[in-house]
Amino acid sequence: MEFELAAATPAKDRRVRRSRAALIQAAIALVTERGTAAIPISDIAAAADVSRQLVYQHFGDRDALLLEAALDLARTELLPRFADVASPEGRERALALTRHFAEHRVFYRAMLNSSSAYALTKALSGLIIPVNRRAIDAQFAEEYDPQQLDDLAVFVTGGGATVVNAWVTDADDPLDPEDLADRLIGLLGVITGALRRTAASEKETDR
Repeated sequence: MEFELAAATPAKDRRVRRSRAALIQAAIALVTERGTAAIPISDIAAAADVSRQLVYQHFGDRDALLLEAALDLARTELLPRFADVASPEGRERALALTRHFAEHRVFYRAMLNSSSAYALTKALSGLIIPVNRRAIDAQFAEEYDPQQLDDLAVFVTGGGATVVNAWVTDADDPLDPEDLADRLIGLLGVITGALRRTAASEKETDR
């Protein structure tokens, strides 16, 4: 009996992972196809070839499923692009970000125009803040204390998210990832320039 249970558990886990993955893929595909997040659960379940009950069991409700789908998209496609960038700072990283959102513009625009917009922005920021924190640390670790560096990472990420969200939802087609990457780098330059001047001024004052 113990052997049978042990053998059954991995198989069950695989089925759970497959059904969750199928639901996530179906959610992304349907939102992208229809350009709206108002997709009936029954449609997502049918596209994933699972029962509606499985949607509730795995995610609780449609909004939770769509949010997880967006996070899965960012984890599997955006974060690896950051990892592939040679330097944690600069235009290459900004371009990895803007290209991802341009490629999945229809999906993200639908989500940002839905009731899940706030939760989506908060969740995506949670993924990107550590990336920005490392870049900020590389430049300012000696000038600012850890709490200030944490706050800067949150500030930069939140401001960048506002710009990217407006671009995804309102900019004319086709989106230009190169242009937005340059804009983001320009804004970052303003911020880092001000930080360096502040740090230099404080050093002069301490002398």
